[in-house]
Amino acid sequence: MEILGIDIGGSGIKGAPVETETGQMLAPRFRLPTPEAAKPEAMIEIINEIVQFFQWTKPIGCGFPGVVRNGVALSAVNLSNKWVGYHAAARIAEKTGCPTCVFNDADAAGLAEVMFGTGKDRRGVILVVTIGTGLGTALFTDGHLLPNAELGHIEIGGEDAEWRASDAARKREKLSWKKWGQRFNRYLNTLCMLLSPDLIILGGGTSSKYEKFSRYISVPTEIELATMLNEAGIVGAALAGGICLANDEAVHSAPSRS
Repeated sequence: MEILGIDIGGSGIKGAPVETETGQMLAPRFRLPTPEAAKPEAMIEIINEIVQFFQWTKPIGCGFPGVVRNGVALSAVNLSNKWVGYHAAARIAEKTGCPTCVFNDADAAGLAEVMFGTGKDRRGVILVVTIGTGLGTALFTDGHLLPNAELGHIEIGGEDAEWRASDAARKREKLSWKKWGQRFNRYLNTLCMLLSPDLIILGGGTSSKYEKFSRYISVPTEIELATMLNEAGIVGAALAGGICLANDEAVHSAPSRS
């Protein structure tokens, strides 16, 4: 099945058509900057521009940075608070005229990694952690996703883990790789204590610098690096859209390109 995967972010919105049976992108990704205020209507205009760029009329799968339930955003990370309670799937479908599904972006990226990346054919509990401006997580048991885990926001030492252990925290506090690595190690060990994963997959932009902090990571489970890299968000959004369609959960709307 061909689905347009769209990865919605605080700094950019990017998309590409994907063959969900193989996980292959069918064209180079197209990216546009996120509008400064990051409000819903302005961002949906950008999403529609991506749809029009590919002259797309088939289903859309979107990865969204926040908790999403039945197409409704229940939180929004690095975006306007006007997204909270907003039926993202319905409004995107209305604007684009395409059947639309919207999922948590970390869950989407995790799907790509489990189906076509490092986690392919692996059993047991797999925890995908993306390291970047925030800490995204996706949790799987024998390939089955527990949606909206949002484990980047667990409390460690009285503070939100993301505030202390994301790459944004490293840059904000000008931490050495050693100091930051020790913080991130504490975060991973807390997750291991709570979840006992069989495998942790590290993704996101900072995972490409793993050699700078790997010596400070010591956890009681296997760690591997993600292999889908920058394609994970787009491919995963398309995969999530395919699952949504199969379950007859996509939001449909009459065509509207206005």
